[in-house]
Amino acid sequence: MGIETKRKWVQIAAGLCVALLYGCSLGVAQDVHYNSMPGTNFANFHTFKWVGCIPGGEQVNQIMAQEIQNAVVSQVAGKGFTQTNADNADLYVGFQVAVQQQRQWNAWGGGGWRFGGMGQATSSTIDIGSLVVDIYSVANKQLVWTGTATKSVNPSGNQEKNLNNLNKGVAKLMKNFPPM
Repeated sequence: MGIETKRKWVQIAAGLCVALLYGCSLGVAQDVHYNSMPGTNFANFHTFKWVGCIPGGEQVNQIMAQEIQNAVVSQVAGKGFTQTNADNADLYVGFQVAVQQQRQWNAWGGGGWRFGGMGQATSSTIDIGSLVVDIYSVANKQLVWTGTATKSVNPSGNQEKNLNNLNKGVAKLMKNFPPM
């Protein structure tokens, strides 16, 4: 095998590595963080009331608010809590959202100058959305559980992808509710 053939194989291999790394970066996992009030006995709670968007956060449109409500209520109800519209529910469940812009770098190419190829990089601005779910004890008027799922709210043009991402993020977040 000649030196030129070896160089081309190295370029192809390097290009495949870059493409593989780029493809893996597209499926960035959602980050979740949660915390609960120490000493809270969640076995004492049986009902919850959905209170919607908590004042102070960014406001979302009615469609997004309904999608968030459906995702969160489904998860809380799936944990054995009963939803009610009564003000004397054991828990109030609400949410906040925040959307931040971040710079994303996309690189591709044939392995760089070392292997005789040229690489390219472009930058773009992407929206990273965070969803915060807060759960309050009505009796104590205290926050008893809070969780944040980052990269779950994405205001892109693909509604099906957005909804799927939201549902996955909420499921991952609420996996830790109630705390054991």
